[in-house]
Amino acid sequence: MNDELFDALLILEKEKNIKSDVLLEAIAKSLEQACRNNYNRQDLNNIVVDLNQQKKSFGIFLAKEVVETVEDSMTQISLADAMMIDPSYQVGDVVNVDINSRAFGRIAVQNAKNVILQQIREAERKSLFADYYDKENKVVTGVVQRFIGRNVAINLGKVDGILNESEMIKGENYYPNQRIKVYVLHVDNTPKGPRILVSRKHPNLVRCLFEQEVAEVADGTVQIMAIAREAGSRSKMAVLSNSENVDPVGACVGQNGSRVAMVVDELNGEKIDIVNWDENPAYFIENALSPAKVVTVLVDEEDKQAKVVVPDYQLSLAIGREGQNARLTARLTGFKIDIKSETQAIESGELDEFQEEYYNEGYDENGEQYPEEYYDDGQYSGEGVYYDDGSYAPEGGYYEEGAYYEDGSFDDGSQTE
Repeated sequence: MNDELFDALLILEKEKNIKSDVLLEAIAKSLEQACRNNYNRQDLNNIVVDLNQQKKSFGIFLAKEVVETVEDSMTQISLADAMMIDPSYQVGDVVNVDINSRAFGRIAVQNAKNVILQQIREAERKSLFADYYDKENKVVTGVVQRFIGRNVAINLGKVDGILNESEMIKGENYYPNQRIKVYVLHVDNTPKGPRILVSRKHPNLVRCLFEQEVAEVADGTVQIMAIAREAGSRSKMAVLSNSENVDPVGACVGQNGSRVAMVVDELNGEKIDIVNWDENPAYFIENALSPAKVVTVLVDEEDKQAKVVVPDYQLSLAIGREGQNARLTARLTGFKIDIKSETQAIESGELDEFQEEYYNEGYDENGEQYPEEYYDDGQYSGEGVYYDDGSYAPEGGYYEEGAYYEDGSFDDGSQTE
């Protein structure tokens, strides 16, 4: 009987993933309660349960104090009776007196059984919660089980996750036994076990899929800095490389697009734009508007707003169908973006504002930064640098003293024009 008990414990430990120590503790508590019920003494605190898994043995004892005169037979034992067990016992010692558990009544045994089952169920719930709590904010593979109203139950192994209608990709169809990857949104611990909410439209689903497919993302060489997603239609993802030898966009795309294709297939054809992240918001916005070309970007970092000018023929591409490209760019960068064509910018006078801003920041009318070797207060003409006093330095020329004039004369500082 003892062998069967401990063999059953091993099976439970493997099937339910419950540690044997937890099971043994549950059995010990149930036997203690059965003993109290059998003797109708709920105040008994001297019950000792000895469970030895290695020897596959167990016993129940009452720890009784050796006294001269017994006042409570459940907690005390006379010296004479104690010495019959072991002659060395003296008054004040504690003797473990064996209890015959087979003599327990049917009700006491049934109560003990219920306590064991309750403890096992509680331990199983805790074990399942711990297992799936670690999967929160990660991607797991599940199997479509059944429909619950408009929601779908996804079998995740030992428990079912709930894919609510609000977390489904619009237009995506599900059928029984279909294998899909889902993002674990939240894991709640309830009396009936863990309640798991999963999603197919969360932006982090894209992030986790790339972590699985791209080794450079998994090991941190390439960082995914931001994701904007309209599930089922299009996503934009900004990436940054921590190594000069790794192209972040190329790493995510893969050879012949193999890596990004795996993610696109899992998302049933959802388009994914991968762009370079940049700490300069103007450059970042320009990259994020890809595939549209950008003439210039004016950024107000304080108000998180940006004005963008694009070539006339690129305006519709920059805005995108129903404004999708502009909308995703705004979410990706965190800036409110106003896109205008060159013609619109000229008519509204905003192009002058752009040019003035670029001059103030050290850029010429073509959006190119002044070469470092030219004087800071000069205006770049394409051939040299002219100064407000009429002085001139030829292209590539840099002079610490004096100045060259357009007619070729030189002033060392002692002459005046």
